[in-house]
Amino acid sequence: MPVFDQLEKGAEIGRREIPVTRADLVKYAGASGDFNPIHWNSDFAESVELPGVIAHGMFTMGAAVQLVVDWAGDPGAVVDYQTRFTKPVPVADTTGTDAPGAVLEVVGTVGALDAEARTARIDLAVTCAGQRVLTKAQAVVRLA
Repeated sequence: MPVFDQLEKGAEIGRREIPVTRADLVKYAGASGDFNPIHWNSDFAESVELPGVIAHGMFTMGAAVQLVVDWAGDPGAVVDYQTRFTKPVPVADTTGTDAPGAVLEVVGTVGALDAEARTARIDLAVTCAGQRVLTKAQAVVRLA
């Protein structure tokens, strides 16, 4: 678990690539109850002028914050998390292969420190295929 007094603004806390498949979207739909066909039906998604099947926004948001949860060592330490959705995450149909349909790239940095509250704001840069898909993705973590 990170120690508040050892953190510096601008320091990177980690980075990762998150492969996303259509199967992941089906599992997420079942868990969340969001069965909107834009998340599983290419023809429907294209009929509403999307580039094809896209990942659920909340799936993307949740996948990105996992970097912070793993760094903090305790999901309960994340006391606030918010973002703005800027671009959809198209997920190609790669059924029958080992290839992901999309890859999220997440980089976390310390954006601000509050010594009185002993919290760190972690700013997340979240991209897919070189496009920023979340902006102002920020998690506040309470530390000992």
